[in-house]
Parts: sequence; structure tokens; C-alpha cells
Amino acid sequence: MLYFSKLKIIIILIFTLFFSFFTLSNFLKIDNIFFSKNINLGLDLQGGSYLLLEVDSKPLINQRLQQKVIELRSYLKNNKIKYQELSLKDEKIKFIINNDDIEKFSEYFLNKDNNINFYYNNYRSYEMEHSIDNNIVHIQYSKFGIIEINNSAVNQSLEIVRRRIDEVGTKEPTIIRRGNNRILIELPGLDDPERIKKLLGKTANLTFRIVSGEDNAFGSEVMSFENSEEKLNISKRVVVSGDNLVNAKPSLDNQSNEATVSFTFDRVGAKKFGRATTDNVGRRMAIILDGKIISAPQIREPILGGNGQITGNFTFQSATDLALLLRSGALPAPLEIIEERTVGPDLGEDSIKAGSFSLLIGFILVILYMLYKYRVLGFIADLALITNLILLFGILTILEATLTLPGIAGIILTV
Repeated sequence: MLYFSKLKIIIILIFTLFFSFFTLSNFLKIDNIFFSKNINLGLDLQGGSYLLLEVDSKPLINQRLQQKVIELRSYLKNNKIKYQELSLKDEKIKFIINNDDIEKFSEYFLNKDNNINFYYNNYRSYEMEHSIDNNIVHIQYSKFGIIEINNSAVNQSLEIVRRRIDEVGTKEPTIIRRGNNRILIELPGLDDPERIKKLLGKTANLTFRIVSGEDNAFGSEVMSFENSEEKLNISKRVVVSGDNLVNAKPSLDNQSNEATVSFTFDRVGAKKFGRATTDNVGRRMAIILDGKIISAPQIREPILGGNGQITGNFTFQSATDLALLLRSGALPAPLEIIEERTVGPDLGEDSIKAGSFSLLIGFILVILYMLYKYRVLGFIADLALITNLILLFGILTILEATLTLPGIAGIILTV
């Protein structure tokens, strides 16, 4: 005859009652913070939105190459290497060099310690590759250089996307990398993904530039406003960028009662902004987001505190979203939505009913069969099965795990 000590029986009962309470908390409303945990329902049960994003790293490659051009020009000048027609086209740097300097340049370019063409020890290859044909030097990113740029862009984009979605307040989102250049997002309970799509569709590249007083002036470009057809001639020189922002939040202007975005710069940004506003009192400063002018207020007095406001006929919702974009940082590369699905809550509810019904039928059949076949021992086995399910649901509740349709199938299989 089997014998269990009283201590073991008491411990088992305490554990069973403890996890039973957590299991019941999924069906009862409990105000206690500790016991108010619930099992979260996945996208296929709760309904929600599914987005598959692709990171376009081509603009980032051109941006990096432009920086390489600046570094290369500096190296050639400092080392008195004569060159002609240094240009960037079709993701390639091209220039003409003298015969006497070819060997010197090649030796430097393939030096593992040079500061232009990095050497990757893990690939045993260089970031860039070059060829020289009739004194014409061609430089482009190697296969491994492009892989590193893609990995960097995807990882950074993944972190920024997570920050943006977390600030919106979406519960239990799934944000993971999929393949080489894609990001998968699942947002349970979100029926209308338009706001999320707008937030993810903006690179949020913020710059502050001075409005040029002359049309077609050298070093300036014509840019249009985001919400109107008005255009201004804007200096290409960036006074300060969004990289120097410490904080941004929506606010209401006390005088006009309009929604605005208040921002704060770091020490370096405050210094640059203060110098620019001091030197350009009376002129207009354009606030540019993703190539569009948000607003271009006039500088009435020097702004030395590192704080300011962005105005632009915002609603409070749009001001909140803009502040969120600026706080989360600029995406390193544009994101393109290549697949989008919305699962309605009705479909998820049908899945829950079907899964619950299957679990109940299977559970009853197993219990009846065990009682019919094994009598008393079957009754003990049925109690163990019930305890097993209580413990399983209790642990899932404590962990606040996400239950999906395959999860329900797993529980049915366990029974």
C-alpha cells in the first residue's frame, strides 16, 4: 500500500491551492496587485495587427559613402597625393590619381590600421574593395561591408521600433528580427494599425536650419512645408540635429491654447543652438522633419537655455506622436511595410471557443475512460490530471505568458 507522509500531503495541498488561486484569477476580477495577473492572449486569439517591415539600407550606404568621400579627400590632401574628379555615383567612389601615388595609396588602403577601410577580423576581409584601371580608382563596399551595414541598420531599427511601440502603450507586442533585413511586429488587441503605421513610416530625422534670405543662394535648397504648398529657401548647413535632443513632450501654449512640442537639448546641442540664435536674431529658423518643414518661426531673441518649442497647427494627438518620434530617436534607414494583416476579435473568439470545447470534450472522455477502466486508481489518476492542469494554468498566469492557438493544442495534447 502506498504511503505518503503528512508533510508531503500538506505541501502538495498548499501548492495546489496557491496555483488554483492564480488559475481562478483569469476568470475573476481581483483588485489585489499581486493576484491580478492573467494569461495574455496571442494575436490569433485576441485579434490584432500583424506587420512585416523591410529595412531599406541603400540610403544608409550612400550616406556612409559620402562620409568616406570627406575622409578620403582629407587623407589625399594631408599626404599631398594629387587627384582629380573625386565623385560619388551609383554607390561607388571614383577619382583619378597619378602613377607615382598609386602604390602609396594602395599600401595605405590595404593597411589593417587605416581609418578609412576597416578590416573585419571575423570575416578576414576589408569593409571596402578597390580597383585601379588606367589611373582611375574605383572604391565600393565589399560584400562583408554591406552585411555589416545591414546588420547595424536592422538592429538599430529594431530597438527604435520597440521604443516607439512601447511608448504607445500596446500590451504584449511581439517585435523580432526576421531574416536579414526584416522586422516582424505582432500587436494583439490592436484593431486599427494606422497610428502605428504612421509612427513607423517616419524616419524622424530632425534638423534645425536657418532660412536663407536669397533665392538660389549657394549652399541652400528649396524645401516645402509639410501641410502646405509654401516653399522656402533653406541653408544646407545644419545648426543642430535631433541627435542632440534629450527630451521632447507635448504641451499647450498658454497664450494661443495651441498644441506644441517642447524639447530640450543636451549640453552640446544647447551650446550650438544658443550660438545660432544669437548670431541670427531677426532671421527665421526652419524646423525640418524628414525633408519637410514643420515650422519656420522668427528668432526674436537668443535662446540660451537649451529649451524650445515646435509649433505647426498640431492637434494634441499629432503633437504627442511627434514628441514620441523625437524621443525614440531617428531610424537609421527607411522602413517599408511589405505585409500587413489584421485579425478580427471575432475570429479569435471563435478559436477560443473551439479550443475550449475540444479541451472539455477530451478532458471528460479521458476522465470517464480512466474511471471505467481502472476504477479507484483511475479516480486517483483523474485527480492528478486535474491538478496538473491547475498547476499548468497557474504557472502560465504567474509568468503572464502569451497563449496562442498552438498553445491550446499543446494543452489538449497534454490531456
